[in-house]
Amino acid sequence: MTTPAVHTRPWGSAPDGQPVTQFTLTLPGGVQAHLTDLGATLTSLHVPDRSGTPGEVVLGFDHPEPYLSRDTAPFLGSTVGRFANRIAQARYTLDGQAVHLTPSDGPHALHGGPRGFDLHLWHGHAEVVGEGAQVTFTRTSPHGEAGHPGTLHVQVAYRLTADPEPTLSVEYRATTDAPTHVNLTNHTYWNLSADPHELIHAHVLTLPADAFTPTHADGIPTGIMQDVTGTPLDFRTPRTLGDALAEQPGGFDHNLILRGQPGTLRPAATLHHPASGRTLEISTTEPALQLYTANFLDGRHAGHAGRVHAPQAAVCLETQHVPDSPNQPQFPTTRLDPGQTFTSRTVHTFRIQ
Repeated sequence: MTTPAVHTRPWGSAPDGQPVTQFTLTLPGGVQAHLTDLGATLTSLHVPDRSGTPGEVVLGFDHPEPYLSRDTAPFLGSTVGRFANRIAQARYTLDGQAVHLTPSDGPHALHGGPRGFDLHLWHGHAEVVGEGAQVTFTRTSPHGEAGHPGTLHVQVAYRLTADPEPTLSVEYRATTDAPTHVNLTNHTYWNLSADPHELIHAHVLTLPADAFTPTHADGIPTGIMQDVTGTPLDFRTPRTLGDALAEQPGGFDHNLILRGQPGTLRPAATLHHPASGRTLEISTTEPALQLYTANFLDGRHAGHAGRVHAPQAAVCLETQHVPDSPNQPQFPTTRLDPGQTFTSRTVHTFRIQ
């Protein structure tokens, strides 16, 4: 194959009988992404190592049934919304009116509530666009879904290109017919080793973030931005995740503030696996990144090639807005009004070192 290719096939059905579809995007050289319209989800991504051998670099499953439940697939590769991360006490005030959301993390709202964007079917369309292969998912989130006001029209486009390195970009657009809050992210679990028995301890992580948002014990930000100096969250110079986790035994589930101007595409993270040579460079227009080391995976389920989904089997690098922003006006706003368009872009570039 010398040009990008797209392929679609039936991939089971949802509980209500609606068909689920798998979309495959392929580049020359063995790079291949599988996606599904269930949750607008990246289910599989093969990237070559230093020897040119493609390997699976994300956690996921080879069949759709596990994605129907967060117990088996806790946001694996999914599109998260309408509001990613946490909103304190599952409520906020908008134009003087109290908005009550559906709790999903104790008293708080997390990742869109009990049935967020990850558990809905989207409309998907795949095509070759220029030198890339692309699948675009669209969905209308009705007024009142999980308690949020406004009918929200959402589009998520995944594009796979080789320019010149393999690149997977994720672009979001959303419009509303009433004031609301929006925070969208992709929740892929990365393990660049492609070894189903290897945890992430040997991965080397760099984050261009000078500050983070400390939280209370329940994960809700205290409201301040704290310098990372002298904390386990200082990844401004490359560190192995094993060394960092030794300083943070419970694992990471922390929001960091990225350098630069939100809305402009700029570096967000570099993840390197020395043995395979794979390096993932992430750029984003978002103001923040949630670092999560899969602390709540429990080892009860296995995915691609029998990989056990255990704690620290992967790392998530979720580009997004700051948690609880609707209740904390000192953080970059997540408000979206009629006539405005929410846009966000995150680019994943793969290199060999």
